[in-house]
Amino acid sequence: MDLNYLRRLLRIFDESSAAELTIEEEGISLHMSKTGSGTTVVQGAPQYAPMPMVAAAPAPPPAAPAVAPAPAAAPVTESVAENTHTVFSPIVGTFYRAPAPDADAFVQVGQRVSVGDTLCIVEAMKLMNEIDSDAAGTIVKILVENGQPVEYNQPMFIIKPD
Repeated sequence: MDLNYLRRLLRIFDESSAAELTIEEEGISLHMSKTGSGTTVVQGAPQYAPMPMVAAAPAPPPAAPAVAPAPAAAPVTESVAENTHTVFSPIVGTFYRAPAPDADAFVQVGQRVSVGDTLCIVEAMKLMNEIDSDAAGTIVKILVENGQPVEYNQPMFIIKPD
């Protein structure tokens, strides 16, 4: 499903008086329902991990708490942040540290990386996107857990440049 199409569907559904809506299109099943509090709950077929992430975009409150802890941690890492480089997620998807569940992670904290080295994979719409390092240096911190959803422009790695 096209992201803009999904956003239009969510907007129309929120403005309508319908309590539930189920759509099946292109092999994707999407179920939307309004809870008693007036919020919209969107569920996709279980095999499509990116679907819940798309639904999170129209609901700013969940995104705000994820951003709120960062300023609290900022004073602790301000001196480190001055001499570090952050790698951000270029897309919305699911973060994977290794190419397969039984394989070793691409990188570990303390490991030296070069420009172009693969840091992780972000799966989006069943496509595995390798995320490469855009700086040479040492991995200081990995900010995302394996299998965790990531948003566009979410920090994933902190690298101390050489």
